[in-house]
Amino acid sequence: MNALPVDKLLFLADEAATVAAGEALGKACDESGLREGLVIFLGGQLGAGKTTFSRGVLRAFGHRGAVKSPTYTLVEPYEFAPGSERERRVYHFDLYRLGDAEELEYMGVRDYFGPRSLSLVEWSERGEGVLPPADLVLSLQLQGEGRELKLTALSEAGAALLAQTQFAKNA
Repeated sequence: MNALPVDKLLFLADEAATVAAGEALGKACDESGLREGLVIFLGGQLGAGKTTFSRGVLRAFGHRGAVKSPTYTLVEPYEFAPGSERERRVYHFDLYRLGDAEELEYMGVRDYFGPRSLSLVEWSERGEGVLPPADLVLSLQLQGEGRELKLTALSEAGAALLAQTQFAKNA
């Protein structure tokens, strides 16, 4: 058994590399079947690439449309293969404009976290005390023209996901 937390550090040269890193992680999530569900917190300053990374995750699941930050709606749901045994849901949260964590209770946030679901949560610190613990925490920091991506697994499921993810060598 691995000692937690488990860290991985990557340099992402540009937006394309950020999307590709998200796709790699999303592919590993999708292949795991999300039996128990996963919670991933995405941190970093405004403009660091959290939504760009999320776009890559969603592409791995087959989403081809636009991915916008759900800053005003708080959550954007995406369903894949509904009604089939491969049904999965991805919830993209952006809590930047959340006034109080209690607001999450009023919107029934607990219903979003469960089997066959992946929850990507930007600005998770604003939901502290209401959100479930993260399996994986990602931190994106601007570095010159690129970004530094630090991934920290905080659960056995997060560590298994990190071990299974095949990031590009030049990411």
